[in-house]
Amino acid sequence: MTGSEVPPAFRLAYVPGVTPTKWVRIWNERLPDIPLTLVGVPAAEAAALLRDGGADAGFVRLPVDRTDLSAIPLYTETTVVVIPKDHAATAVEEMSAEDLAEEIVLHPLDDPLDWERPPGRPAFERPATTADAVELVAAGVGLLIVPQSLARLHHRKDLTYRPLTGAPESRIALSWPEEKTTDLVEEFIGIVRGRTVNSTRGRAPTPPRPKAKRAEKKTDGKGGGAPRKPAAGKTSRGGSGGAKNPKGGARRGKPRRRP
Repeated sequence: MTGSEVPPAFRLAYVPGVTPTKWVRIWNERLPDIPLTLVGVPAAEAAALLRDGGADAGFVRLPVDRTDLSAIPLYTETTVVVIPKDHAATAVEEMSAEDLAEEIVLHPLDDPLDWERPPGRPAFERPATTADAVELVAAGVGLLIVPQSLARLHHRKDLTYRPLTGAPESRIALSWPEEKTTDLVEEFIGIVRGRTVNSTRGRAPTPPRPKAKRAEKKTDGKGGGAPRKPAAGKTSRGGSGGAKNPKGGARRGKPRRRP
């Protein structure tokens, strides 16, 4: 490698709430000579980062503009309500939008959920981030609706959460610039999709082990194998007549007793 050449590397972006640990571990096992760098990015900025070349691929929240970005949907997250641990809703296993009618529901500017109209009563001012909204929930200002991964990311001992029915859900996808579908991108797609080492695109499959050579068959000159001769003292099945004695006569049974 000359001094002007840049060693290969892979940059993987991810939005808050996504934990790429499993896929990074598999990458390091399969491609130990190609470092993978993680790039954390706010959900609203992920698409622009990929377009500008700040990462080779990334875990994003749908929807994304697919005119120039490819995306493989991976999973859908449960939507939950973040509440104080002393809130009355801790007595139930799940909540509905109707249960929030009289509650102040915080709606941060980076809310990843696609609401037509958020439930509950709006706060006087929208928090700038989800992290700010969590602080307000802890202060007793209101409640917060987020994907479950964000509730776990911003976990506090004085807060808990409950699943919310009838609410929009957030979907996570692997995305990358369509015109930059490199071999390394294909490698990572294979890892995320669960392909084995031999089936991963872009890698030459491991050649099969050579089979042991079979014993050469004798031919009759017409391309067919010569029939096997029966072993001595044995006869082939389906033949007519009984077994022969060494002299060519029929084998005698036990002599009959004279009357």
